[in-house]
Amino acid sequence: MKPMLKILLFGSLLPIAACNNNTEQEKKNAPDSLQQYAAQRLAGYAPVKLTADLSALSEKEKQMIPLLIEAAAIMDDLYWQQSYGNKDSLLNAITDSTTREFARINYGPWDKLNNDTPFIAGVGTKPPGGEFYPHDMTKEELEKSDVKDKHGEYSVIRRDSAGKLIAIPYHQFYQAPLKRASDLLVQAAALAEDADLKKYLELRAQALITDNYMPSDVAWMDMKNNGLDVIIGPIENYEDQLYNSRNAFEAYILVKDKVWSKKLEKYVAMLPALQKGLPVEDKYKKEVPGTSSQLNAYDVIYYAGQCNSGGKTIAVNLPNNEALQKSKGTRRSQLKNAMRAKFDNILMPIAQELIDPSQLRQVQFDAFFADVMFHEVAHGLGVKNTIDGKGTVRAALQEQGSWLEEAKADILGLYMVTKLVEMNELPGPIENYYTTFMAGILRSVRFGAGEAHGKANMLAFNYFEEKGAFTKTQDGHYKVDVPKFRDAMNGLSNLILTLQGNGDKPAVEKLMKEKAVVRPDLQADLNKLQQKGIPVDITFEQGVKVLGLK
Repeated sequence: MKPMLKILLFGSLLPIAACNNNTEQEKKNAPDSLQQYAAQRLAGYAPVKLTADLSALSEKEKQMIPLLIEAAAIMDDLYWQQSYGNKDSLLNAITDSTTREFARINYGPWDKLNNDTPFIAGVGTKPPGGEFYPHDMTKEELEKSDVKDKHGEYSVIRRDSAGKLIAIPYHQFYQAPLKRASDLLVQAAALAEDADLKKYLELRAQALITDNYMPSDVAWMDMKNNGLDVIIGPIENYEDQLYNSRNAFEAYILVKDKVWSKKLEKYVAMLPALQKGLPVEDKYKKEVPGTSSQLNAYDVIYYAGQCNSGGKTIAVNLPNNEALQKSKGTRRSQLKNAMRAKFDNILMPIAQELIDPSQLRQVQFDAFFADVMFHEVAHGLGVKNTIDGKGTVRAALQEQGSWLEEAKADILGLYMVTKLVEMNELPGPIENYYTTFMAGILRSVRFGAGEAHGKANMLAFNYFEEKGAFTKTQDGHYKVDVPKFRDAMNGLSNLILTLQGNGDKPAVEKLMKEKAVVRPDLQADLNKLQQKGIPVDITFEQGVKVLGLK
């Protein structure tokens, strides 16, 4: 996802104050001030101009883009409110321009890719519930209350004048900005030439002011021939680290690559057969994944809100509603231009530094694309409901659900790649995919333990290391052992699917504490990447002017 500047990167992504494994040398390297910290961390983001070829779009589609960007900017402001609170009060109080820019990237004063480490004096620890809940509320208080919408996706919890907890729907709490965004989608719909896109935009506009997102999600899944697309609204629940219940606002504006998308169509039909072959007991794979899912490739032309904070998303698997997933499947959207930029400017430099030279040629973009693509497809495998009547996996695991689901998608995506290579549906050799996956782990553990994908990759790294799936050479390079890598893949798949199927939250918490951590040897390698100036992620220069539109 990102072109690169020559930069200095502070540490790995693990905070100096919060990590118990720091060496004395690491402590000596700590910045003298929070301002210096912000400057060093900001240097870890490579700036990227977010552009795409718009020549396949019609004139009316191009006229829609500024309207959609304006609506997306509203999602950006709403996410600020959910992540921190009053954006202007924070940014206007920061006198140092570098720290102010770092706060913009993080949508607040906490470093999202460094375990939410605060970088502005006096702000304290980030509330795990963000701004979805009163800061003085405990989980026990909410559970014992008579609030009907305790774990709703589209409401905030507040106190009434008597101090009693109440739930306020988003469409009421954020009424004025959501009405403006809704009106902009209606204006864009009036320009839409594709009937299905027009229907989706109209229904999405209605959803923003009612919180009834199901009709628009169905309409979105029914779109097949549109060249322009927009994902907008309260979608992912990562920001709610208290319960993983409430969704945060975000938006992507996308241009469909119809040639690439056509190539990807065939894999969705293979999901039921791949589900049957999962390396786990039959009771954990009885559900039949939907085959109406779509696999498409896009170039992104605008990010806003949650997906733009900290690490930038390079693939999207939606909708999240379990019932809709079972009936309609999902759409797995590969964000091709962002993915290519991340590969060229982050993953390859990491591989050149840490992957054994004898295997370096096996780190390839096509393998990276496949690993990321099938990560998204793999969200549809396994189980959505526990096997013993505890309800959905998401409800049973609560705040432990998101990171384990990302770990599942990582490992089952690799399982799918393995099977498809064996079936000659993907070009081999499998070594390319395994070695690229290894390099990908080393990229993603840098996201830190405060982020679901970071935890998932820490688990994979530690599990694979314990199973001998890779070795560390005398000169400090990682070398993949292909047979053991495959065995570890199957073992970790079995472990995760079993935990999800059982809805065993205590066991997942134990697994996170024991294995979703960065150990000293890996920490030293991450510090090496910092010393080489390899970026952690990117930040975008984007908008109407960048796209050459009026």
